Amino acid sequence: MSKKKVSFGWAFREYIWPRKKIVFIGIILIIFRSLAGMVLPYSSKTLIDDVIPSKDLHNLLWLLGAVCFAILIQALSSFALTRLLSVEAQHLISLLRAQVQKKLLRLPIRFFDNNKSGALVSRVMSDVEGVRNLVGTGLVQLVGGTFTAIISLVILIKINALMTFFVLLPVSIFAFVALKAFGYIRPIFKDRGKINAEVKGRLTETLNGIRVIKGFNAEAQESKTFELGVERLFLNVKKSLTATALITSSSTFLLGLASAGIMGIGGYFMMDNTMTYGEFISFTLFLGFMIAPIVQMSNIGSQLTEAMAGLDRTQELMEMDEEDNPEERTEIIDGIVGDVNFEEVSFAYEEDKEVLHGVSFDAPAGSVTALVGSSGSGKSTIAGLVATFLNPTQGKVLLDGNDLSKVNLSSYRQHLAVVLQDDFLYEGTIRENILFPNPGANEEDLMHAVKAAYVDEFTDRFENGLETVIGERGVKLSGGQRQRISIARAILANPKIIILDEATSNLDTQSESFIQKSLQELMKNRTTFVIAHRLSTIQQADQILVVEEGNIVERGKHDELISKQGRYFDLFTYQSRI
Repeated sequence: MSKKKVSFGWAFREYIWPRKKIVFIGIILIIFRSLAGMVLPYSSKTLIDDVIPSKDLHNLLWLLGAVCFAILIQALSSFALTRLLSVEAQHLISLLRAQVQKKLLRLPIRFFDNNKSGALVSRVMSDVEGVRNLVGTGLVQLVGGTFTAIISLVILIKINALMTFFVLLPVSIFAFVALKAFGYIRPIFKDRGKINAEVKGRLTETLNGIRVIKGFNAEAQESKTFELGVERLFLNVKKSLTATALITSSSTFLLGLASAGIMGIGGYFMMDNTMTYGEFISFTLFLGFMIAPIVQMSNIGSQLTEAMAGLDRTQELMEMDEEDNPEERTEIIDGIVGDVNFEEVSFAYEEDKEVLHGVSFDAPAGSVTALVGSSGSGKSTIAGLVATFLNPTQGKVLLDGNDLSKVNLSSYRQHLAVVLQDDFLYEGTIRENILFPNPGANEEDLMHAVKAAYVDEFTDRFENGLETVIGERGVKLSGGQRQRISIARAILANPKIIILDEATSNLDTQSESFIQKSLQELMKNRTTFVIAHRLSTIQQADQILVVEEGNIVERGKHDELISKQGRYFDLFTYQSRI
């Protein structure tokens, strides 16, 4: 994963150059606005030195007309500028969010195991927002401010070169201080993004686990944890505010000194009759036009620094290796038979801490393989390898003779279905959740899945039937009802490989009897892997693998393993007594 900072050159090529036409129009508009804004200070000299002394009413009207026209140009260009660039900036943010979300979904399962969902939401929604300052009015105002400052500087030198050079000294000092401050602020902004993501992540976890929190009377504990996170965020903001305050106060002090000096020098020149009153007023106004963009540029610079810090984090994520690496996963499979073979497969989540040790077995097409054993023995790891959520550290997992580590994941997973112990349901209707793997399925296929999984056994009792809204993660349904929806979803997907991870663990006796029937329908002519603690549910499996400490210690059918009176016999007889 890249740790380098995002350079402005990279950001320019990535985000600004593809929108060069809009940015160019924006620059033209801001130049028009800047030039129109200079009409008022430029006309003030003519008004004071020429029009008023000569009492020329005709020229006064012309002067007023020119100023009003310039003000109209300013207003129209400002509106067009904001409308054009702000809309494009928000469009870019929406595109970036979509890109980051798409990238997230392509990352390996291990990445999600190591990151909080709330933190990832922050990356998608918050980190990319700063890009609006690159394509929006921020960057264009920086360019326009520079243009205004240069034009004003030329005019100031023309009016009085000595006074102008006197002003440039504190302005140069201010520019140096601002650049140093921006270098200090950027890592603070980057840390803020991380802290903000962590705080949001904890808050998301808290809200998702509200029943557990209330059940253990842990509200005060969670509030304290959140307060500590908010405090860290506050301390980070305080650091950046200190740097920003330094820029603001130094600008006030240094530019204030320049103004005081101008008053003295200008007063001396006017008393010496080498400078007119109109020239002094015009100089003062143009000085404001030169200094204001510089002060504004410091604020824009802060915004751009924050944007680059957010892009640092976005680029880090976008450069991560994807799960379905096209350089490594080159084999695309159209149809599959369903033969799965493990050949001396070892796996470690952490280096030197293997959880599987040289596991080998065959799961022929259409067979049911049950994985049993104590918690932490490696059953779910084997299932994760079949699902390609994990890749072997050593050895191979073969599908119809193809090494799964070389197979394109999309081409394989369209033949795969997974039913988990705590399966995920979206907040929506029962119909929408069943249609999730195949939104275009026809009504006949949908109803077949509904009946096969006995979903209609409870939906017929609901007022809205399949259109019943089930709440976040299916909170309005019982565990058995949620599980039957998950099985209906798997039936609708019509897979060749099925993984059932504790699929009947949450069920009462009546629900289990319904689901055992639906599972028979689901597993028919499909290669199935079943993880189950309730051994009564797997007696008809074609083979039972007893996994302990990462090794297959026993294998065979139920009756064979019972007759051996080994580990499986111990587990089965123990459960039978309970």
